[in-house]
Amino acid sequence: MDSRQNTDPVGSLGQKLEISKEEVNLLPLWEYQGKIELLEHESSFNEAAERMREAARIGIDTETRPAFRKGQSYPVALLQLALADIVYLVRLNRHGLPTGFREVLENPNIQKVGIAQKDDVRELKRDFGCQPEGILDLNIICRDLGYKSIGARKLAALILGKRISKSQQTTNWERPELSRRQMVYAATDAWICREIYERLHPGCDG
Repeated sequence: MDSRQNTDPVGSLGQKLEISKEEVNLLPLWEYQGKIELLEHESSFNEAAERMREAARIGIDTETRPAFRKGQSYPVALLQLALADIVYLVRLNRHGLPTGFREVLENPNIQKVGIAQKDDVRELKRDFGCQPEGILDLNIICRDLGYKSIGARKLAALILGKRISKSQQTTNWERPELSRRQMVYAATDAWICREIYERLHPGCDG
C-alpha cells in the first residue's frame, strides 16, 4: 500500500489538496455535455441577460485570440457565462458587450465565479469599459482553503474528479465561425467554475 494515501493533506470534503500532472492525466477525459447557446441577435442577448439577472451565481470565463509575437495583443473575443443548465457564449469581437450582459457583470449581487479572473477583469475593462463586480476567483479561494494545486485543470481534477482538455486554448477565437470543439471547450471552462464553487460550498443557494 502507498503510504502517501494516508499522509496527503485533504480538504474539508475529503479530497487531496495537491495533484501532479501525471495524476491528472490518469483521469478520464471529460467535457461539458449540456446546452450551449451561441448568441447572435439582440433578442437572444436580452433573453439570456434576463435569466442571468435572476441567478445568484454564474460561471465566467473569456477567450482571446492568442498572440505569438512580442508586443502583439488582441481584444477579448469571447465571453462565456454559465448557469446550472446552460452556457451562453457571446462573440464580443462581433457584437461588442451587450448592455444586458454589462449590467449582469457589473451587478455586485450576482456572483461571477472564475479562475485567474484578474486578467479577465482587466481586459474587459480595457476593451469595453466594463467594471465587473461580484467576482470570485477560485485560485484565490482554493489557495486560502489550503489547496496547493490550482488552475482549471488541477482544480477540476481535485474537486470534481474530471480531466478537462486545454487543447483548444490557443486556437483562433476570431475565426469567422467557431468550431464545435471550440464552443465545447469554452463552455466547459465556464461551467466547471460554477460547479467547483458549489462543490466546495454544498447547500449554497445557486
